[in-house]
Amino acid sequence: MDTEQVHSDSSTPEEIEKPRLKREAFELVKLVVLFLVVFWVIRTFVVEGYEVLGDSMLPNLHDRDHILVFKLPHWFKTVDYFDWVKPFKEGDIIIFEDQTHKRYVKRLIAYNPALSSHSVDAAPLIDGNDSSAQVKVEYDRGVVRVNNWQIDESDYLPDAARQAPGRDICYLQPGEYYVLGDNRSVSKDSRSFHAVTDKQIVGRAVLRFWPLSKLQWF
Repeated sequence: MDTEQVHSDSSTPEEIEKPRLKREAFELVKLVVLFLVVFWVIRTFVVEGYEVLGDSMLPNLHDRDHILVFKLPHWFKTVDYFDWVKPFKEGDIIIFEDQTHKRYVKRLIAYNPALSSHSVDAAPLIDGNDSSAQVKVEYDRGVVRVNNWQIDESDYLPDAARQAPGRDICYLQPGEYYVLGDNRSVSKDSRSFHAVTDKQIVGRAVLRFWPLSKLQWF
């Protein structure tokens, strides 16, 4: 005669609960790690917050304003086969670093696009430099000329803000940028430290998000 053997499960509720808690803890750890990775990727390559320090960008940006910096187009430009991308235009507000990684925010006045890694330049060289590839920028007591043409800054800067003493002439090589602070009388910019290079640039300001009363897209 066949007999059935029934084994009673003597596991306690605590023993049953432990595997479930372990699974939930593991899933939580995975979620946190995924969040940190996504956050790092976005902050490193896409967008980052920045706090303005100082008055060099008055009247458009004030001390302690917070802006959003868009990095992705400039990052694409550093990658082969994307070096044709033009992430900036004259008049943009850009953020860049000096040799000590201190960051600055200034107005892009002029730039000389870097030569594509897939192009061949057959222009004659003069003293080791291709003079035809240079961009001449001249600052003369508030008036800015690029290749002898006066630029119009009325869209973002009133006449009074541009009136500042001093003169400067700069010749931009490929991959160099000429930047000025909007508050020309106090700003330290390309008039004092020359041009900014491609490698120094962090990105372009696209939004002032703090204070909320001055929310503004650029």
